[in-house]
Amino acid sequence: MSDPQPTIVLVHGAFAESASWNGVIERMGAAYDTVAAANPLRGVAGDAAYVRDVMRGIGGPVVLVGHSYGGMVITQAAADDPTVRALVYVNAFAPDTGESALELSGKFPGSTLADTLVQYPVSTGGNEVAISQPAYHQQFVADASADLAALMARTQRPITEQALSDKLSGEPAWRSLPSWFVFGDADRNIPVAAHRFMAERANPRGQREVAGGSHAMAAARPSEVAETIIEAVRGVGG
Repeated sequence: MSDPQPTIVLVHGAFAESASWNGVIERMGAAYDTVAAANPLRGVAGDAAYVRDVMRGIGGPVVLVGHSYGGMVITQAAADDPTVRALVYVNAFAPDTGESALELSGKFPGSTLADTLVQYPVSTGGNEVAISQPAYHQQFVADASADLAALMARTQRPITEQALSDKLSGEPAWRSLPSWFVFGDADRNIPVAAHRFMAERANPRGQREVAGGSHAMAAARPSEVAETIIEAVRGVGG
């Protein structure tokens, strides 16, 4: 008896929230079960543990999809979990052991994120950061409308500095699981050279580079993202 079609678990990254996947979910249609998890953005280990809780609640096979820092989270969450069938990285970090989001984003020149950030202390310790609202459109989602960018800027979820500095522990799940990558060549948060580097070493089953695609392609280019996810689901027998 074959496995049921996997549920697609969508994990947003920093400066976005679960509704950033709305366009992707709409294009996936009723044929695919999808869950957009609310990533806490507090730290890689804790965020991955939360995603594993979501997976346990689903109780069946899953395909994990991560955007940006969400790639760090799905790489950690999928480790040694037999329910995970594939990984999809959407303008996302695909870390190796001991690598952090901060390290990977600075591995190649081109990121302009640091100059757009505002930070403030949080009561649990340390600081969290967000993209300033005036800079958000061009920095994060330049290929979307001004109205959508303004809404996303106001509803963005800040991330702790600790989460951006946390390193992947253990063997990266992309070494043992099939993976797919989709990213834009106009990403201002993560340089396209970093995306190409991470995809090349993961040896993915599918790789799509979108001309003019911004960092937030799930919102701005949902059709291309949905197509890649569907390829992944079909590629693992769903």
